[in-house]
Formats: sequence, structure tokens, C-alpha cells
Amino acid sequence: MFDSTPKFDADNAPDAKGPPPDIELQKFADLRRYVKSGKIPWRKISSWKRENLCNQDILTREEVGYRNGIPFPLRAHRFMPRKIFQENLRERFADEISSASVHDLREQHPDRSAAGVLNFAQKILLAVSTFLAVIALIKYPMTTIITANTAITTYFLLAIFYRIVLVFTPTAPFKTKGRRLELDDDFLPTITILLPLYHDADAIVTLSQAIDRLQYPTDKKDVKLLVEEDDDATINEARRLGLDERYELITVAAVGPRTKPKACNYGLHLARGDLIVIFDAEDQPEPDQLLKAANAFHNSDRQLACVQARLNYYNANENWLTRLFTLEYSLWFDWLLPALQAQGAPIPLGGTSNYFKTDTLIKIGGWDPFNVTEDADLGLRLSKLGYRVEILDSTTFEEANCRTGNWIRQRSRWMKGYLQTWFVHMRRPGDIVATTGWSGLLSIQLFTAGNVFSALISPILWAVFIGWMVTGSPLISEAFPGPLLWFNIFALVFGNLFFIFLTVIAPLKRGWRHLCVFGLTAPVYWLLASVAAYKALWQIIFRPHYWEKTDHLISAVAIQKRKDALQDTAKK
Repeated sequence: MFDSTPKFDADNAPDAKGPPPDIELQKFADLRRYVKSGKIPWRKISSWKRENLCNQDILTREEVGYRNGIPFPLRAHRFMPRKIFQENLRERFADEISSASVHDLREQHPDRSAAGVLNFAQKILLAVSTFLAVIALIKYPMTTIITANTAITTYFLLAIFYRIVLVFTPTAPFKTKGRRLELDDDFLPTITILLPLYHDADAIVTLSQAIDRLQYPTDKKDVKLLVEEDDDATINEARRLGLDERYELITVAAVGPRTKPKACNYGLHLARGDLIVIFDAEDQPEPDQLLKAANAFHNSDRQLACVQARLNYYNANENWLTRLFTLEYSLWFDWLLPALQAQGAPIPLGGTSNYFKTDTLIKIGGWDPFNVTEDADLGLRLSKLGYRVEILDSTTFEEANCRTGNWIRQRSRWMKGYLQTWFVHMRRPGDIVATTGWSGLLSIQLFTAGNVFSALISPILWAVFIGWMVTGSPLISEAFPGPLLWFNIFALVFGNLFFIFLTVIAPLKRGWRHLCVFGLTAPVYWLLASVAAYKALWQIIFRPHYWEKTDHLISAVAIQKRKDALQDTAKK
């Protein structure tokens, strides 16, 4: 019996490149095991002896050279530096990872995929409904218009009342139960941090500093830069900053759909962590966020699949648009999402700072590469499959959009994604009722879908009101008979007043009282949201999977942060 493991030291470095692998020894289905263990069967040395390729940053000679304390001669071990091991692994399974990142969810669970906006049954339902509506409009035009107006206004009011219920739902402050994990605790899980980037070369330096500030053991942070293979500027900047040595730089195949969730699926296939989280290019998470997330999972049950950190903005005071954006996010993450959690309703996740159990995320199919608000979809999918999402008492600060055109591009993509998500989850609404009850289904209709439909309805109500005030047209009086007209006006006035009230109180939980007065201008902000909603409606018909890129580092605060980060980097 002998120990066949090679011994390496500073003067006897491991091979820079592994020998060609024996393909039949390796299985794509075992990729996660290879990544987590830091070891992959690589080639046959003889009919009875096999050589493994090992990541020397994870495994030691003593860990692989013995079985039950006894030297094991049937395995040889070729140790590689982390970077070389990862490159070999990615090259070996490049085609499989590329294909699975795009096609797995669509092929294995087609009812969960937004690859087709509508499935066959939905197309039939839409065609029949449209046909009946046209027939009704031809035979009973005014009755049909009145019925439609009544239904639209009723939905608008129900969506408002649902938000009233959420705002006044008691939410308990977050408390860690059980023993709290500390930074030197052996039970801390490894966390994979995904950083999907596309044309974000300028943002890398501030993002990397934010990641390095996260208070967590270095050997338990598995950081992966996900960059499209044709994005030379971002790849070159990452290498210039030395990030390809400190993190794992993964180039994502430039195949459709060109979306963030497709890139995240690449990272998921190569994740070493027990938990996995996404940060966007401009994110600045609070330093103790990883530790808080680890504790949230450590002291919870198996049904907890995800914790969502709160999101807000570091450039709130830059201009009117950033102030209103901050008010909206404060309402969303500090009031509404915690209320959904308290009610046990499905929670549409934000696009960043959501922590998942990696194995659970793999089990449910990962991200949908065809959905342009992939995390909202995941939040609903988790609820539908019986898992739970909770809100984490930690904040990630981002760059608020400070330019109107850029804001509309971003918001129209969000609303298009919400429509995609709604269509997907209405294919089998019974599954939602089975796990969350009728209240869960109602929440999806009035909250998730309500964000888009309310923005589409609001201009209609305004047009009726202004047309009635200015023209007094008998056509309006006929289409909106007395009670219905006043019902529309009530919905418009009450809805706007209530949303103004919500926007005014939104920042109070953070003590940002100076922003409250800007809530009075919220109706103008909602007008922009309506523009984005109609753009989303057009795009979901003609460009359903197009990912409209949001420009980052355009605010004065973000630009200054980058300058400071570059100066800090130059000093090191």
C-alpha cells in the first residue's frame, strides 16, 4: 500500500495544464459534486488505477490520499491551482453548461417557462374571449363598453384596497432565533456570489470593493463574475484589476436569449456554495449581509428557500426622479413585501440580493432565461411549489435611475417581465391555490399583476375625467352613465389620494423625513409608469424576450464612488 498523491511546494509547482480528460469518466449530472468537492475523475492511468484532478485551494493531500485513515493506492491526484482547475472544469462541460442554461427549464418544466408567452390553452382562451368580445361589441356596443368600464374600474379599486390591507398588516421585526453564527464559526455555509455583468466595465471597481467589504470568511466566499464572451471591455477591465485571480471569471456564450437569468444559470451550474446570491453591477450591500443571511437559514426550517434583502438607493437626493424612485422602493421593500410575508402570500422577488439554498434552486429548475424579471417569477414559483420566502433585515443600496429615458427602459422591462410572470403562473392557477390558498391567488392578481394593470388603467380614468370636464360630451355620458361616471371619478380621486398618502409615509421607517414632501408629486411619477406600461405591452407582443439594458454609473454620486474606488486601488 502506498500514497500515490503528488506532493507540491513552492519549488515544485503543479502542472499549469491538466492532461486531456477521459470523457467516459465524467458526467454532467455530477458537475455540482465535482465543484463542491474540488475533485473530478480525470483519466485512467491503467485498467485498475484512476487519476483525479483536484482544486488545491479546497483539498489537501491528506484529505484525498486516504480512505478511513488508510492510504488508498487506486487513486492518483493531480493538484491544480484554483484558477486552472476551474478552467479545466468549464472547458470540459462548456457545451453542456451552455445548453442547460438556456433549455433545461423549458424542456423539463415547459409550464414554468416564459419561452412561449402563452401556452396553447391560453391562446385558445384569448382567441375565444376576443371573438366573443367583438361579437358583443357589434351587437350590443354600449352595453359592452359599459360592462368593460365597470370591470376595469372595479379591478382598479380592488388593487387599491389590497394595498390598504397590506399597509395596515402588522409585521413583526426580524429576530434571529436559536444560536447565532459568528464569523469564526465552522458551521458557516459557503456562499456563492454571482455578479452578472454586461457592458459594465466602469462599474466593476466599485462592485469589487463592495464585495471585498462583505464580512465573511474569504474561503467561504465563492465569487463569480459572469460576463458575455463578446463583452471585451468588461473582461479586460476585470483582468486589469486582477479580479480573474481573486474571483472566478466565467465567460457566458453569446447565444440567445441575451439575458441576465441565462448568465446566472451558468453560475448556478458552477456554484460551490450551499447558498447563492446575486448582486448587480451598481450594488453596495451592507457589510454584514452575508452573515445575516447565513443566520436566517441556519435558524429556520427546510421550507425556507430564499431570503430577500431590502433594496434602496444611495443617490436619493440627486434629483426629483431619484427621490420618487427612493420613495417607491421604500414603500415596496419596507412596507409591502414584509406584509406579504406576514400574510403568507407569494412574494415577487427583487432582481438582486436574494439568497437561495443552492440545491433547492437547482431542484426547481433555476432561473428562467426567457423571463426578463426572473426573480419575480422565482418568488412565485417557490410559493407555488410549497417553499417560503422571507425578507432579510439588511439593505443593499443601488444607483437610482436619474434620467427619464433610462428609467422608462428599465421600468418597461420590469413590467414586461411581470406580464410574463403572470401569464406563466396563470397556466396552472390551481397549483397556487393548493399551496397558498385563494388568498395567494388573489395576491398575484391584485399585487403582482396589479402593478402593470393599474398603470395601464390609470390613463384611461384620467382621460375620461378630463374629457368629461372639458367637453361634457354626450358620448361620454352615454358610455359612462351617471353612477358609472362617478364610480370612475371616485376610483381616480381616491386611488390617487391614497397612493400619495402611501408615498408620503414610505420613507418614515428609515427616518428620511426630508423626502416625504416629494410624495405629493407622485401622480406625475405614475404617469411615467403608465408610459412604461404601454411600452411593455407593445414589447411583450413583438419583443417578448428582449432585455433592454439599463445604463449604470450615470449619476454624480455613482461617478464619484468610482473615482474614489480607483484612487483606493491605485494606492494598493
